[in-house]
Amino acid sequence: MNESRPLAEQAKSRHQGQEHAGLISRIRNFYPFNAEQTVNIASEFGPLITMFVVNAAYGIAAGTWALLITTVIAIVVMRLVLKRLPAFPLIASSVTLAFGALTLITHDPMWVQIKVTIFNAMFAGFLFVGLWLNRNFFKYVFEKTFHYTKEGWDRFTWSFAWFFVLTAVANEFVRLTFKDNQMYNLFGYQMDGVNVWILFKIAIIMPASGIYAWLLTRLMHKYRITEEEALRADALALAIATRPTSHLADEPPHKPHH
Repeated sequence: MNESRPLAEQAKSRHQGQEHAGLISRIRNFYPFNAEQTVNIASEFGPLITMFVVNAAYGIAAGTWALLITTVIAIVVMRLVLKRLPAFPLIASSVTLAFGALTLITHDPMWVQIKVTIFNAMFAGFLFVGLWLNRNFFKYVFEKTFHYTKEGWDRFTWSFAWFFVLTAVANEFVRLTFKDNQMYNLFGYQMDGVNVWILFKIAIIMPASGIYAWLLTRLMHKYRITEEEALRADALALAIATRPTSHLADEPPHKPHH
């Protein structure tokens, strides 16, 4: 009787562990982003939402100050939550601070708007060059979280590079179409061109980016491998890349034996 109780408790514990693992798996299938990626998304769009609200109430100068302050807060939160500053969000936040400062100095919202075009276009170029040089940026950043084959990582990076090109073009279209010194009636609300641009970022680019990343991550399942397989593939690629080949050409040809 006493022996059956520990066995029952062990079985209950295993059952609870299996239920917990199943719940985590279902959550990951629906929301594949980890804590770092969630913080990155919030740090990108949180300041924009704040700028939208403040700009509508107090104008572009106050809105830009709100953007800068919340960007600094986002950097601090990243440092506290993640215990480090990820490279990509840190670069994006630094560019936001620089172009936001230019907007305050020149009193021209063009700088904070065109930042998106310049950054996305340059980052797309960076990804394309990395693929050409066989230096996959996303593999370097996310390989501890996701494990894919080389073909998978290259497809993932290629797709995102073109997505950045598309968003850069769309950003320029909206920026040039809606002027900051004109008012527009959208959905029954009066707003200037800057707020139209911010609304475009929040209502279209933000959900489109999340949905695209979610769909692409799910499509990448067929390229997923185990951590051990990823380590073996990296070791093999390193061995091939560092294998000496010149010594074969330097050796004199062997004479045939008679």
